[in-house]
Amino acid sequence: MSAGAEIEVDGHTVTISHPDKVYFSKRGETKLDLVRYYQAVAAPLLSAIGDRPVLLERYPDGASGKSWFQKRVPKTAPDWLRTVEVSTPNGTTSDALVAHDLAHVLWAVNQGCLGFHVWPNHVPDLRVTDELRIDLDPSPGIGFDDLRRAAVRTRELLTELGIDCRVKTSGSRGLHIYAMLAPRWDGYEVRAAAVALARELERRHPEEITAQWWKEERGTRVFIDYNQNAPHKTVFGAWSVRPKVGGQVSTPITWDDLDTVVPDELTLATVPARLAERGDPWAGRSPQSIEPLLAMSESDMAAGLMDAPWPPQYPKMPNEPPRVQPSRARKSD
Repeated sequence: MSAGAEIEVDGHTVTISHPDKVYFSKRGETKLDLVRYYQAVAAPLLSAIGDRPVLLERYPDGASGKSWFQKRVPKTAPDWLRTVEVSTPNGTTSDALVAHDLAHVLWAVNQGCLGFHVWPNHVPDLRVTDELRIDLDPSPGIGFDDLRRAAVRTRELLTELGIDCRVKTSGSRGLHIYAMLAPRWDGYEVRAAAVALARELERRHPEEITAQWWKEERGTRVFIDYNQNAPHKTVFGAWSVRPKVGGQVSTPITWDDLDTVVPDELTLATVPARLAERGDPWAGRSPQSIEPLLAMSESDMAAGLMDAPWPPQYPKMPNEPPRVQPSRARKSD
């Protein structure tokens, strides 16, 4: 291994230890290659995740090695590093890294971070949720063409409601649709909007899309994972490199690109040139209102619908149905 590389960035010196350690075995990209990637996409990256808390997915020996999620910034971190206290659904708190600038991102890369999982909040006020995040989850039997159609259906509905949205690959098998929000709502309200969106999409396209939380009820349909908007949930960040041997990137794309994009080809080796040629597909976003979706949610509740099920790690919520698989509930009855 060569000596450490020192990177001068944002008024700080970030030392990259073992810069020639191979992180992505398919083509042999190193830790320093990952640093160069984030330098190349710094502007749109920080536009998307800047000043948000992030959960680090650490792979100190590269994408093929052992890993763990790190919520807490270690006490040995430099004193210039910005952190913020975040909490889990059960109330446990930790000091999370804030993606304040590129120096913070590169510090995390030196820790072996292959994946930034991003909160939908900006510091300092984490009570406000300012992104709606629609995760199109590929159920068994669902291909990428099915996800494409579901993404178009989602955009059509949001556009009808006057909500501008943008799309990105997940870096894996899925698609994510984002809407920047005005800083008016908390995570419970944004989740309620996501539930309403998922249910309306299912009503309009019952053969293609489902809002059913239990896998046994989804069939071969695209699941709209509304619970990615539950308070304290993180989603894999835009422009972030996945811990895969091919170094796939969760890449923002235009709606016109959706018909032809091949997600596996969007990697740390190809995305910088794509960005330089085409620019940031998410440029020009502006804060949107979820009032139309909240009105849908109120209408659903008035019609007698209960809240949708929450993930198992969350406390039981008001108006939530029994948190048990339907088939097990029937056997019990």
